[in-house]
Amino acid sequence: MAIIKCPECGHQTSDKAPVCPNCGVEIAGKIIKCPYCGEIYLKSEVVCPHCHKSASNKNDNFSENNNAESNDISAFDSEQKLYDNIINKFNMNKPNKTNNNSEIIRHDTNINHNEDNNIPKKKNSKTIFIVSLIIALLALGVCYYFYEKAQNDKEEEEYRFALNSEDPMILQEYLNNFKDAPQEHIDSINVRLQRISQLDKDWTNALVSGSKSALTEYLKIHPNSPHKQEALDKIDSIDWAQCSKLNTSEAYQMYMDNHTDGIYYEEALVALKKIKANEVSLEERQVISNLFHSFFVSINERDENGLISTVSDYVNFLGKPNATKEDIIYFMNKLYKQDVQNMLWSISSDYNIQKKEIGDEQYEYSVSFMANQKVERVDNSSSINKYKINSRVNPDGKIIEMSMTRINE
Repeated sequence: MAIIKCPECGHQTSDKAPVCPNCGVEIAGKIIKCPYCGEIYLKSEVVCPHCHKSASNKNDNFSENNNAESNDISAFDSEQKLYDNIINKFNMNKPNKTNNNSEIIRHDTNINHNEDNNIPKKKNSKTIFIVSLIIALLALGVCYYFYEKAQNDKEEEEYRFALNSEDPMILQEYLNNFKDAPQEHIDSINVRLQRISQLDKDWTNALVSGSKSALTEYLKIHPNSPHKQEALDKIDSIDWAQCSKLNTSEAYQMYMDNHTDGIYYEEALVALKKIKANEVSLEERQVISNLFHSFFVSINERDENGLISTVSDYVNFLGKPNATKEDIIYFMNKLYKQDVQNMLWSISSDYNIQKKEIGDEQYEYSVSFMANQKVERVDNSSSINKYKINSRVNPDGKIIEMSMTRINE
């Protein structure tokens, strides 16, 4: 047994391990050591990947030596058999000594007869004892066999369980309980203990650093770590802290996109809605700009339909509450006195827009801006008046309030 580098992934493992615990490639019985350079590689490869020499040459020489030794042994066996045959023939040809004294013969016969009568009893007792002993030994052997099998099965079960565990206490308990386990099992568990020890060391370093980059790198190296969820939660908290510090709709939206199941997702959603309730988007600003542009262009062109399309059914208009659309048309016609030949309204400043939520994602807008009124008369004279406009716009994009204050210069 020896600790080797896996020829597939380079991970340290035992040469008796069934498979590499890191990449799963088969190890025991599937590897070979190059007789030239000592490199460990898979038997399925034709030549050594390091020195590019084949191990078959040395194996052939070894086979020839074995054949020679086998021939010598066969010759020796033949000579021994011939010698045994000669000895057997010699013994068979030796004459049996006989005694002419009949009394001695008869005496011998009687002795032999008496001995023959006693032999069966002794043989029967001896046979029973031997059979009993054999049965006892067999029973003991069977019990021992099943005991060993049970122990081996338990060891194998505990080994498989420990090999799939990430708990170092379980791995160490296996080593303590099965000190006589196969060496390849012990080596595999030791290698796994070392890997878990390194994993814990990397986790401690990432935890102490407290940086998102360190935690992200840890998850990249150990994607199946038992600390995976804890690392993700810490990254989530770091992103949320940064998002809260920026406190912008873009930051909250980015957090929600990157952490769809984040711990602070609901808080981000509430904060985003709150910001949107006060933050005027470019799209909203464009809608309001188009609304007031249409309002004043309709006055310039004396377009009644265009004018009333910009206001709500009832408007707080120039101090008159609940003014109707007919009141708005009356206001436009009043501007065109008999001496007025032409009129041109233009917006001379950017819109100052304030936003307020009045319902579920329903917003009302307060708008203020400066407007110029150029009046051309029939006598070719003209005048320019400046007004400060304050207005309110409902969620439907209609004017619900408007006041105009003339600015004297």
